Amino acid sequence: MTDGAGLTIGVLGSYGGRNLGDEAILTGLLADLRHQEPNARIIVFSRNPAHTALAHPDVEAVPWEGVSRVDSSAVLAQLDLLVLGGGGILYDKEARRYLRVVRVAQERGLPLLTYAVGVGPLSEGVDTGMVRETLGQATEVTVRDQESRMVLEEAGLMNPITVTADPAFLLTPEDFPESWLREEGVPAGKQLVGLSVREPGRAAERLDVDGYHRLLAQISDFLVHRIDAYVLFVPMERDDIRHSHGVMSHMIAAERGRILHNDYSPRQVLGLMKHFDLAVGMRLHFLIFAAMMGTPFLPLPYAGKVFDLAQRLGVPALRGVEREVEGPLLAEVDRLWDERDQRADETARRVAAVCEQARGTSQVTRGVLESIRSRTLTAATA
Repeated sequence: MTDGAGLTIGVLGSYGGRNLGDEAILTGLLADLRHQEPNARIIVFSRNPAHTALAHPDVEAVPWEGVSRVDSSAVLAQLDLLVLGGGGILYDKEARRYLRVVRVAQERGLPLLTYAVGVGPLSEGVDTGMVRETLGQATEVTVRDQESRMVLEEAGLMNPITVTADPAFLLTPEDFPESWLREEGVPAGKQLVGLSVREPGRAAERLDVDGYHRLLAQISDFLVHRIDAYVLFVPMERDDIRHSHGVMSHMIAAERGRILHNDYSPRQVLGLMKHFDLAVGMRLHFLIFAAMMGTPFLPLPYAGKVFDLAQRLGVPALRGVEREVEGPLLAEVDRLWDERDQRADETARRVAAVCEQARGTSQVTRGVLESIRSRTLTAATA
C-alpha cells in the first residue's frame, strides 16, 4: 500500500472454471471488497485468467495452477492481504493444491482471511494437516455452513471459527427479459419449471448416472402432466449440458424440455429465477438463486452443503436421488406445488436471515481491513 492508495488484496478460489456457482461467489466477494475498499487493487488467482479478466475488468487476474513458488512469491509480495475465497475448495486431494499457494503467502508473513469457505470431506492426512496448519495461522476463519465448522474442528483446528453464509447471498439480480426465454425455445403462456442436474464426481460419488437420469426424467414428466409445464434445464457448469440431455433422453414428454444454451452471468441467472413457477435441483447455487428470488424450490441433495441449505431455509430435502426412490420424491414435488403459497412467507423470512448471515462475512472482513490499514499507516509514519 502506497501513500494515498488502497490496499492490494489477493483473492484465491476456484475461479475461471466456468462454474456459475463459483463465479457467483467471486461476484459477491468482489462487490463486498469494492464496497469496503473502493480504491483497492485486487488480484484474482484464477484457473483461467482470461475468463476472469473478461468477466471482471476492474481486477487483475493471474494463474496459480502450475506456477512455481518463485513466480507465486513475486505476485504475493505485492499483497497486503490474501483472501481464500468462498466455495467448497478444502476437501481431500484439492485442499493441498490451494493451500500450497497459501503456505507460500504465509512464509512471507502475509495475513490470511478465509471468506465463507466450504470445507470437507477431509480424511486424508496430507490435506487435513495442511488445513490445520495454514488455517491455524489465519487472521480470521469464516465458513459458510455448520458442516464446514465441524470438519475443521474434527481436523484439529483450534482457532475461533465464524459461521456465516455463502457469498452468493450477497448478489443482486440483473434483468432476464422474456425475449431471452423465447430465443431459448421456451414458449409463452405455460407454467415453467427450472431443473438443475450435476455430474457425478468427487462431490457426488454415489450417484448412478443412468439411475438418477431416469429418476429426474420421471420428476420432469410428472410436472409436465401435473401442471402443464415446460421444463427448462439450467446448466451451472458445462458438463451439466450433457447430463441434461441424458435426463431428456429418458423423458416421455421430451418435447416439453429445453436446455439453456447461451452464456449468462450469475446475476442474469439469478434474474432468470423470477420466471420459474417451481424449481427442482441438485446444484447448490441454483437452489440459492431460487430461494433469493422467492421461487418455490425442492433440493435434491447429494452432499451435506445442500442439506445444510435446506435446513437453514426450512424446506424438505430427500436423499432419493442417490437411492433412486421415485415415490417419496414425486409426493414431495406434488406437495410443494400444492403448498407453495403457504410456505412462501416463512421461506422468505428465513432467506432474509441467511442473507444477513452472509453480510456477517463482510463485518469480519471489515475488521481485518481496518487492522491492516492501521498497521500500514503506523509503519509509514514511524
